[in-house]
Amino acid sequence: MKLNLYQIDAFTNKTFGGNSACVVPLDNWLADEILLKIAQENAVAETAFFVIKEHKIHLRWFTPNIEMDLCGHATLATAHCLKTILNYPKDTIIFETISGDLTVIADNDMYKMDFPSRMPFLDVLPKNIEDSLNIKPIEVLKARDYILIYNTETDVKNIRIDRHLFDQINLDPGGVVVTAKGDNCDFVSRFFTPQASILEDPVTGSAHCSLIPYWAKKLNKKELYALQVSDRVGTLFCHYNDDRVLICGHAKTYSIGNLWIN
Repeated sequence: MKLNLYQIDAFTNKTFGGNSACVVPLDNWLADEILLKIAQENAVAETAFFVIKEHKIHLRWFTPNIEMDLCGHATLATAHCLKTILNYPKDTIIFETISGDLTVIADNDMYKMDFPSRMPFLDVLPKNIEDSLNIKPIEVLKARDYILIYNTETDVKNIRIDRHLFDQINLDPGGVVVTAKGDNCDFVSRFFTPQASILEDPVTGSAHCSLIPYWAKKLNKKELYALQVSDRVGTLFCHYNDDRVLICGHAKTYSIGNLWIN
């Protein structure tokens, strides 16, 4: 069986930036174990698979390890693939997902994703995670992910993880976000996943479902400019709307090819 494969860098306007996702269109769903093997072979943070229905597009996301409940950068990459490569006729794209219907609006070279808002609340950090961090947070919150608050952008950039300790806990499907007020933006973040093939996710759209409401309340503003300060750096334009958040960004196509499976 021959399938098309598109690799796209999301939350960036330049190649080799942002977060790389693979997008694989399907006529019908393959077995889950095949989808996971394709994601493992692709060896990027997420592979998105979609099947076009009458009025919606059924979308699923796989890391090399598991199926995810929500993924921002691979959703953005899929919208970019549909609009710029596959000539999808509508500017409003409705994805049917495990997290409900997600709407993406293509506005020239910007993609505006309407995602659920997940306000984080005070929590206690598991000891293995706390001990794995070279710099301790000033506050611990949790929604799907642990949200660790730091004093400065420099602290966030200098975080180092002891994987031996970090990987002793399973947060499936969540992770650990470290965040602080930005020096030249509203806020910065980084994202780590224990027991994952890829420890640090370069840009994590889904984490902003919690980061946006937190920082919107903290900074008393609804429009936010965010940077995920991984080595690849991601740029996100955000809007807080109570029970929903808009996560917006650009994308660049890196490669177009095929894959073959038995």
